[in-house]
Amino acid sequence: MINRTTLTGRLTRDVDLRYTPNGAAVGNFTLAVDRRFTNQNGEREADFINCVIWRKSAENFANFTHKGALVGIDGRLQTRNYENQQGQRVYVTEVVVENFALLEPRSANKGGNNNGAPQNNSGNNNPFENQNNNSSNNGGNNGNGMNNNNNSSDPFANSGDQIDISDDDLPF
Repeated sequence: MINRTTLTGRLTRDVDLRYTPNGAAVGNFTLAVDRRFTNQNGEREADFINCVIWRKSAENFANFTHKGALVGIDGRLQTRNYENQQGQRVYVTEVVVENFALLEPRSANKGGNNNGAPQNNSGNNNPFENQNNNSSNNGGNNGNGMNNNNNSSDPFANSGDQIDISDDDLPF
């Protein structure tokens, strides 16, 4: 049997984080997922999917997301039912989240606050960039927007030459 659900959408509100009597964290939230097509008026509609996330993942998800945040979730679809106070049977279908990914920086959405989350505001994250050489040679910039760190670990750094690759050179 296969029961996998993968969704990408935006949180409609902050995560409702609660704790069970046994101390397990549980977070409930709704994810707005755009449909791939537009309606007759040319407007894109969305589905609002109820989700639940448990334990440490729930705490992390609640701490690092906020209303409007773009997230990706992976989990399973689950149905349950209960009897409400009026004696009626209520059926609930929700996604039980097993994995999630934050798909944009927290600062990208105006409603977000930092809450101590680590942020990397260094701009272009070049793995070959040598952080110790940025003070020399015009702050590491040679005037044409290129970084001039003379880092020998990047074989293509500052050569100025165009790289031509044919289809025969590619491994796929």
